[in-house]
Amino acid sequence: MKYFKINIKTLYLAASLGLVSLSATSCLDDLKRDPITDVSSQSAFKDFANYPSLLGKVYGGLAMGGISSGDGNGDISGIDGGFSEYQRLYFELQTLPTDEAVIAWTDAGLPDLHSMTWSSSNQFVSGMYYRIYSVIAHSNNFIANTSDAKLAENGITGANLDAAKIMRTEARFVRAQSYEHLLDLFGNVPFVDETFAFGSGNLPKRIERKDLFNWVEAELLACANELKDPKTNQYGRVDKAAAWSLLARLYLNAQVYSGTNRWNDCVTYCNKVLQSGYSLKTDYKTLFNANNDQNNPEVIFAVPFDGTNIQSNGGSTFMIHASVGGKMVLADSGITTSGWGGLRVTKSFVNLFPTDGSDKRGRFFTTDQNLEINNVSTFTDGYAFYKYTNLTNAGTNGKDGNFCDADIPLYRLADVYLMYAEATLRGGNGDMTTALGYINNIRTRAGASTVSSINLDFILQERSRELSWEATRRSDLIRYGRFTSSSYLWPWKGGSQNGVGVGDFRSLYPIPANEIIANPNLVQNSGY
Repeated sequence: MKYFKINIKTLYLAASLGLVSLSATSCLDDLKRDPITDVSSQSAFKDFANYPSLLGKVYGGLAMGGISSGDGNGDISGIDGGFSEYQRLYFELQTLPTDEAVIAWTDAGLPDLHSMTWSSSNQFVSGMYYRIYSVIAHSNNFIANTSDAKLAENGITGANLDAAKIMRTEARFVRAQSYEHLLDLFGNVPFVDETFAFGSGNLPKRIERKDLFNWVEAELLACANELKDPKTNQYGRVDKAAAWSLLARLYLNAQVYSGTNRWNDCVTYCNKVLQSGYSLKTDYKTLFNANNDQNNPEVIFAVPFDGTNIQSNGGSTFMIHASVGGKMVLADSGITTSGWGGLRVTKSFVNLFPTDGSDKRGRFFTTDQNLEINNVSTFTDGYAFYKYTNLTNAGTNGKDGNFCDADIPLYRLADVYLMYAEATLRGGNGDMTTALGYINNIRTRAGASTVSSINLDFILQERSRELSWEATRRSDLIRYGRFTSSSYLWPWKGGSQNGVGVGDFRSLYPIPANEIIANPNLVQNSGY
């Protein structure tokens, strides 16, 4: 069902937040301004009929990077709208510095991601930071205008009142998810919620990483009590299972974020999802096809894209076009315009798969592609990789030959299986037989051989095979102590063809230099 997708685009394009500056003024100071709409924010919330579109704008920040088709009019100044789309930036920061991918393009700052040489002025790091805070600003605006007092003042009653409260909780979830991304990527960051009063000299305070972990946990626990039951909300909107999934992910990384492991809690919230009626999709590749929003029993929450109604140069359009080049045939990816010749995989990733092609998740294109990457900027160095396509399950093209229809799953059942298994292996109170069964379910679906035992190294490998290019790899490697270490190398890690270790400070990205200049409450992350 694409209905909510249309709402997202309609509101997001019609009511963009004022431009966020990348100059030496605080991003968060710019975000104090109300969103620009045809009517004032307060007037819009007086009529409940506006609420679905107003909520659509909150969700829209996860999908759009600008206020016209293709993100042509970007809503963050200093970076192209297509470059600054949320899912595109999140993929780049979570995947390009790892063993899963390289990109050929030489846009200023982009090669620094894989070589792990980024600075506090890197436009992609800054773009992600500002993109996250723009979503937080939209969420805060919705939450502030749907407080119990505001709802009463605006005469929202009965069934509309109940629906408005659910919508408010959805906005709280989106905000908590955004702060979880800040927690993971940047650590200690400025904090603003709906109660923060911007004013002369009143700048956001810095929240310590451990305290932010506690805040995100509390918010998600509250959301989990108030959201709709699993699988009862409109497609493209969150429910309790989404909150449980993000809680499980938060607890899986708790030792990194807070210094204390929470393996039992990870198992607990995995179990809540596992008891909610989700099942693995039969054919792995259809999870990432043009009509992956239809009859999909595995995806818990996805960011919708649509070649007609949500046209972005980020999202799945980026994932598909950037992966096509060389001798690849456009029709195999369901696009009719040219590929962009950028993304490939490293030899380390290829070596995770059997050479006979039995594991269907290793969808490599090898014709005239070199396994060895001698030059990162040459598309034919490194195997190409099919993850997303603009083909339907029936093999027909999506709605548009350029902009793609495939939605981006953020939480799906296979990830929950893997989190359960890892947390159990690390000492959580799960059941090892059950964990092994989940892993073999995933492998059987992929056409891979089943295994009789599992260990943590195997789980790290299996996470890459199953969740490749789904923006989990950097966090996984950090949790395993392998992201910066010289004990685990891959091609061009640290800017060296054979890979070298880098400073541990690279486990966090820097706060953008402009923010440090503009807000004396902030402290730059160590090493920058």
